[in-house]
Amino acid sequence: MPEVLTKIGSADTEIVIADLDNPKYFINREFSMLEFQRRVFDEAKDELNPLLERVKFLSILGSNLDEFFMVRVGGLIMQRDAGVIVGGNDGYTPNQQLIEIRKIAMELMSEGRHYWHTTILPLLEKAGIHILTYEQLTDRQKEFVNGYYKEVVFPTLTPLAFDPGHPFPHISNLSLNLAISIEDNENEEHFARLKIPSSLPALVPIKRSSGNFKRDGTLPRHHYFIWLSNLIKENLADLFPGMKIKEAFPFHVTRNADFEIQELEASDLLEVMEESVRNRRFGKVVRLLVHKDMPIPLQALLALNLNMDWNDIYPMDLPLNLQSLMDLHKMEMPYLKDRPFHQNQADKFRNQEGMDLNKVFSTIRAGDFLLHHPYDSFIPVIDFLKAAARDPNVLTIKMTLYRVGKNSPIVKTLLEARRDFGKQVAVLVELKARFDEESNIGWARMLEQEGVHVTYGLLGLKTHSKIALVVRKEDEHIRRYIHLGTGNYHHLTANLYEDVGMFTCDEEIGADASDLFNYLTGYSLKTDYRKLLIAPINLRQRFMSMIDREIEAQKKHKNGHLIFKANAIVDPAIIKQLYLASQAGVKIDLIIRAICCLHPGIKGLSENIRVISILGRFLEHSRIFYFHNNGEEEVYMGSADLMQRNLNQRVEILFPVQDPSMVRYIRKSILEVYLSDNVKARLMKTDGTYIRLKPQSKRESRNAQKIFIDRVNRRK
Repeated sequence: MPEVLTKIGSADTEIVIADLDNPKYFINREFSMLEFQRRVFDEAKDELNPLLERVKFLSILGSNLDEFFMVRVGGLIMQRDAGVIVGGNDGYTPNQQLIEIRKIAMELMSEGRHYWHTTILPLLEKAGIHILTYEQLTDRQKEFVNGYYKEVVFPTLTPLAFDPGHPFPHISNLSLNLAISIEDNENEEHFARLKIPSSLPALVPIKRSSGNFKRDGTLPRHHYFIWLSNLIKENLADLFPGMKIKEAFPFHVTRNADFEIQELEASDLLEVMEESVRNRRFGKVVRLLVHKDMPIPLQALLALNLNMDWNDIYPMDLPLNLQSLMDLHKMEMPYLKDRPFHQNQADKFRNQEGMDLNKVFSTIRAGDFLLHHPYDSFIPVIDFLKAAARDPNVLTIKMTLYRVGKNSPIVKTLLEARRDFGKQVAVLVELKARFDEESNIGWARMLEQEGVHVTYGLLGLKTHSKIALVVRKEDEHIRRYIHLGTGNYHHLTANLYEDVGMFTCDEEIGADASDLFNYLTGYSLKTDYRKLLIAPINLRQRFMSMIDREIEAQKKHKNGHLIFKANAIVDPAIIKQLYLASQAGVKIDLIIRAICCLHPGIKGLSENIRVISILGRFLEHSRIFYFHNNGEEEVYMGSADLMQRNLNQRVEILFPVQDPSMVRYIRKSILEVYLSDNVKARLMKTDGTYIRLKPQSKRESRNAQKIFIDRVNRRK
């Protein structure tokens, strides 16, 4: 029971005010993120998921933990080494967090590999997918893989010695390596390192029989693989002729990628980012995965020369690089994967001949409309920009790019608009999009070369907003057409991530969009936006005031209700405001996919807060914020999660949904569907752990993502 400081109001509207700054009311961000990784692992263990989808989730667990160590653990190690001993809102110091992280991460990584060996591998074998060791290969298979090794693998290998004449080699981030102990003719022991080439498949497919007989000891139409690292290890003698191979053990290095950019001192941000990306290759080693049988002296040799802490070594079973299991998911075995479905609204702006320029703009003029990806196709977004490029009445195209991927049709359309149609095009390319810096630098240079006005973002801020503005001349007037979204302009992830986008030509939103681009590309200091909520300008203040308004509505009308869907809620001020709202009696439903730093269900503090997390086929990525507002419902959507970095250090947009029927649709047909999920939803407990919701019967099962897919299929 929280400490009661004050009571406000009459007996029937009494509010209990707790010491809201008490660290025990905040869950540590890193621990919450690791709890999310446990939910990812749960999807790998879910027997209702097709087998290769379970393999995919194991791979995602591996890549997520790689990024967690590169960014979050790397930052904590820097704080610890700098002597930071002050705890955050949750009270944990950097060193205390690192100790707990090691314990949780070791458990997760070990359990993941144990599950791979004891459950997934046997299931794969039953399904006709065999991952063999070299010793398990038939003579015909050995002949094949040895030929592959000689022709393809051997030419790519570079063994590096370590002795007084050879310095310890640089070990690149996320690389898989072999630590090799060799002996010369005089029985003197030497150490060598061999990098497993990342340019080759981690799982080498072995030629398989397709006949009806087991002529080579294999089963017809079965798939056979060997780990590349295993194949190389068995052929090490070719690399060290005349030497005796004593032992060889794989290891995997993770380096700190949480580097600081000296933006304010930069004369050219693009050059600074290029240098920062280069420097990241030499970040401090923050995790060393080693084979569990690697001798302690060999571990010590690596730790000493990698200049790392002994506690950052994690002895593991194989495979060390879990993320490489994604190769299996790429196999053409549809019966072991989720069933495909046909997306809706791909022809929103099209007729029988293809994209219709007039239809694009007339459809948007007819009224705002939503796209709910991936159930709705991303094609209308691309068509919108293509129409803008080719329409002679369009004067200007402006947009922000955060992550767009390779071979982006969005960027190609912008290049076409400038090069082929002479349009004025202005693009903000965010160079600081983590792990997409190199790609974005390349796109920025390409756009600049074609005469596009390119800016790289604001100093000290990361531009994370998703907006495209098209200015069009119609009769004697100018009309602005806008696309706003919760997700990136990335044509591939739009098929994998759940996001929402909206088209509008609302005049005030259009004016706000123009003001925003002036802020991003020029020296505008405008702070009074009409309808858009912009971080770091007015978003936090307006958002807090809308929560306050819900508290007042609860006091007066007893009908306060908030529904927030986001990736994370971390910001202490927002959390405290939600605690106050709960104490006032406001019903609060939170659909938070990953990190959640508040404690739900504490009597007198947060008993009116319910938190669920949904993990499934698609990554839940949209940010949707619903306010009941005494029946005058409001919905805002956009790019911002409820974190300090989003509200204070990024340029973010939340945009209003203005059509009342659309607001009702979002509440009833999207948010309430998520809240009813009892198949993929996990309910957050007071202590920050989660329990999976289960339907009473198959008839009562509610899987939100499946409901959305079924809805699309019914429209066909």
